[in-house]
Amino acid sequence: MAHPLVKKLAQYFVRGLLAVLPIGLTIYLIYIFLAWSDSIARWLTYPIVGDTYIPGLGLIFAVILIGALGFVLSRDRVRRLASLIEFPFTNLPVVKSIYSSLKSFADYFAPKHEAAAQQVVVVRFPGGGLEIIGLITRASLYGLPAGVTQEDRVAVYLPMGYMIGGYTVFVPRAWTVPIDMTVEEARRSSLIAWMSHTAAPPAGGR
Repeated sequence: MAHPLVKKLAQYFVRGLLAVLPIGLTIYLIYIFLAWSDSIARWLTYPIVGDTYIPGLGLIFAVILIGALGFVLSRDRVRRLASLIEFPFTNLPVVKSIYSSLKSFADYFAPKHEAAAQQVVVVRFPGGGLEIIGLITRASLYGLPAGVTQEDRVAVYLPMGYMIGGYTVFVPRAWTVPIDMTVEEARRSSLIAWMSHTAAPPAGGR
């Protein structure tokens, strides 16, 4: 049996590692991206400025490149072409799983035109103590196929942890209670299965 002091030190180490790891990985990925964009920018400007280093040139290049890519992809014809380029990535067995997961992750946080209509709510089912936090994605079910009950109901998306999917349920509006949380906060919290401990428990709570 491990000594209590060793167990305590191991707990401190794991806690510190979990605190540092997300920050370290984020900084590392940003560094890799900026180093890559800086090398491309220096290669493009070499015929003009030679070996002269211009601080921040890589960052400016990355911002312009990403903005231009977003502008190009907003065109309908380019989107159709992009869907053809995506075809092998969405059909190869192993590649499909990896690509679909990464694309779903990006789409989950991408700005959407209907984001302003989304609202974070708690869904409280009658006759029980179960509460589920979700996002109202449709304030009205008008236009859905016949057979779907539409009287004063809303569509609520219930995301699952670790980006493994989610469910959309159509429930009476009376079952939903708005809560003071932004859509972005709810998305981030659901991504890690609500394991964040940023808020202190109320007095007398555990």
